[in-house]
Amino acid sequence: MKILDLDLIIKNHRHNLHQLAELSHKEFNTAKYIRAYLEKLGVEYETYIETATVGIIKGKNPTKTIAFRADIDALPSDDGAKHLCGHDGHMSILLGFIEYLTSNQEKLNDNIVFIFQPAEEDTGGAKRLVDAGVLKKYNVDEIYGLHIHPDFKQGYIGCKAGYLMSQNGELNIDVIGKGGHGASPQKTIDAVLIGSHFVTSLQSIVSRNIDPMEGAVLTIGKICGGSARNIIAESVRLEGTMRCFNPKVYDTIVSHIVEFAKGFEISYNCHVNLEFIGGYLAVNNDENLFEEFVEAVGKEKIQKTSPLMISEDFSFYQREVPGLFFMLGARDEEHGFVNGLHSQQFDFNEDILIEGIKIYLSLLKYKKSLD
Repeated sequence: MKILDLDLIIKNHRHNLHQLAELSHKEFNTAKYIRAYLEKLGVEYETYIETATVGIIKGKNPTKTIAFRADIDALPSDDGAKHLCGHDGHMSILLGFIEYLTSNQEKLNDNIVFIFQPAEEDTGGAKRLVDAGVLKKYNVDEIYGLHIHPDFKQGYIGCKAGYLMSQNGELNIDVIGKGGHGASPQKTIDAVLIGSHFVTSLQSIVSRNIDPMEGAVLTIGKICGGSARNIIAESVRLEGTMRCFNPKVYDTIVSHIVEFAKGFEISYNCHVNLEFIGGYLAVNNDENLFEEFVEAVGKEKIQKTSPLMISEDFSFYQREVPGLFFMLGARDEEHGFVNGLHSQQFDFNEDILIEGIKIYLSLLKYKKSLD
């Protein structure tokens, strides 16, 4: 099969998968579609964590095993679920890539593992697959993934060595005081007042305790408390997010929040309950793989980028084996493809899908994994 023959096939995949949009852990019809197509191609696969699909295409003289991953879940929308982050495109690229390899298997030297992973948008399906031993079972040596992204111009690739995307975590803070009537504040411990000071104080953690050369964000995005305008609230909940690249910075932020909470309890005679919910680690691209990648696809196609504060569970694979993640440029102002990821208006020009396959094939040919 030639590359040009795949163009209509993968666009059809995208159309079908777009209609099958399903939320994390509920990608049953999506998984059924993927598996049915793999069976049509005669490709063997295994199932994991209900909706994950993993398999291997063996090379004729393998010296390594290279994995490629696509995420399969969608996002909540007014219609229930919708592909607002390009995962329908990611799946279509990987399915087309698999079809090319199976029809040209006589040219394939090394083993290729494919991973259709659920729950990237939710609890991190990547971690569950790593914990299930997928990478070890297939003896994966290195792994690659991509993300369609409208901040990068169509025809270009956003990538860099080292930290590309941030570590993230969630934070819940419950301030417990003593409620009462607004006319008698001396008999109360005002949780709203304390919570307000807590939010303000948190802003000093990044600005005064983190090296300015290290990227970090601490945001309180939601405050809930109180029952009436003339009642002093007994409790307030603050909900926020933490993002950074260096794990030591993350630990520093957490430790300062803990110390702040202790201080507020003493100062205001209240209780401050903290809940830290660990998220994804930072996507940290292997330097050697990045250098090979630039040589394979051409440095003229690489769009220089700073580390991004968005997060990706691809990082869990990179904890186990060298990995590289890149952004497939989708910005096309002429045709209106400019809306951001997770926007209800997000879309992309389907012509970029074949470019994703070409990038993967260029990489394999550079590595001499494919003749």
